[in-house]
Amino acid sequence: MTETEKAVAVPAIPDSSDGIEVLASLSPDFVADPYPAYARLRERGPVHQVMTPDQGLVWLVVGYEAARDAFSSPKLSRDWHREWRQEGWEPPYALDMLGNTNMLMSDPPHHTRLRKLVSQEFTARRVEKMRGRVQEITDELLDRMTAGGARRADLIDAFASPLPMIVICELLGVPGLDRAAFHHWSNETLAPTSAEAEKEAYEQIMPYLGGLIAAKREKPGEDLLSALVHTADEGGDRLTEDELISLAFLLLVAGHETTVNTIGNAVRMLFAHPEQLAAVRADPAGLAEGLVEETLRYEGPVPTTTPRIALEDTEIGGVRVPRGGMVLVDMAAADRDPARFPDPERFDVRRADARNHLSFGYGTRFCLGAPLARLEGEVALRALLERCPDLAPDGEPGEWLPGILLRGVRTLPVRW
Repeated sequence: MTETEKAVAVPAIPDSSDGIEVLASLSPDFVADPYPAYARLRERGPVHQVMTPDQGLVWLVVGYEAARDAFSSPKLSRDWHREWRQEGWEPPYALDMLGNTNMLMSDPPHHTRLRKLVSQEFTARRVEKMRGRVQEITDELLDRMTAGGARRADLIDAFASPLPMIVICELLGVPGLDRAAFHHWSNETLAPTSAEAEKEAYEQIMPYLGGLIAAKREKPGEDLLSALVHTADEGGDRLTEDELISLAFLLLVAGHETTVNTIGNAVRMLFAHPEQLAAVRADPAGLAEGLVEETLRYEGPVPTTTPRIALEDTEIGGVRVPRGGMVLVDMAAADRDPARFPDPERFDVRRADARNHLSFGYGTRFCLGAPLARLEGEVALRALLERCPDLAPDGEPGEWLPGILLRGVRTLPVRW
């Protein structure tokens, strides 16, 4: 067995003599509250080899400074297509599908090229121009949620989920009749209900996106996807067909589930911290931005990155990670690092430095969609608390989303 195979092989039950922690065993209820496990690891150091519930054996980065270094390291690759094939491994189903030629799954210089082309059109100015429309969609959903004197709803189904889906579909120019299918595909690719449902979603969404791009090429509109189909840099470079499909897919899944869970997690945190809820109720316009940023730090929608693979033996946070080792940057743990955030276990919507969280990544890996996610979160939460100032829980939240890639619940019953 090669060194790379040793790093990737997943033992069924690690022997404690190996020094490998089983992540779920470090906390009494890891799914509901993983933070004690992260704190125990972080106290012993910034990087640990652990067994995760859904990613197998990985090197988990839990310290803030080590996480920033890992985001920036050229020795940690996101180009799994290249690495899997060089080593002769069989890639996971989702990684071997059309639609993975995007910024998330590439390294420089390819990543640099893609980011340059996309950033020409996906600009802060384009996002800010959407503010009025985001407000309109928010108001329409709240009108519908409270219609007929209704006093209770599932906040995820009625508000948090449809808002970013409508926004991302309008951004991409997806016809209204197709949005229900888009919603289903997004849910099944990021938080699948079964392996079969995930596979079916991938097999349906890629041909759809190909057809949508063909339509935008034939008859462009004012949407972002039309602009990206026709954009070129000063040298005439354009996005290829596969790159366009991959980008549209990335915008769909990244632009939907993350915002759903930012809104849902913010409301759950307010319910769990009554003094913070009282403060935001008293000044929703003034504290909506702080609520979004502190939620992203304290209970972010994406706790860990997708995997990186060590191209060579490398050091992260003073720990040697061997070539072939799978690395996950744990933003949820890093953003509660007391070396960076004073009193990190306190949820505080007035925290002055909350915006320094790593929930959107760091450096060249900083999320291009962050301005839109922030805009949606601020508009949605401000309007929700202005329209429903007596918002309160109406029973227990639903089941947690599976795995450690997403952080949120499937349902959130509320009353007002």
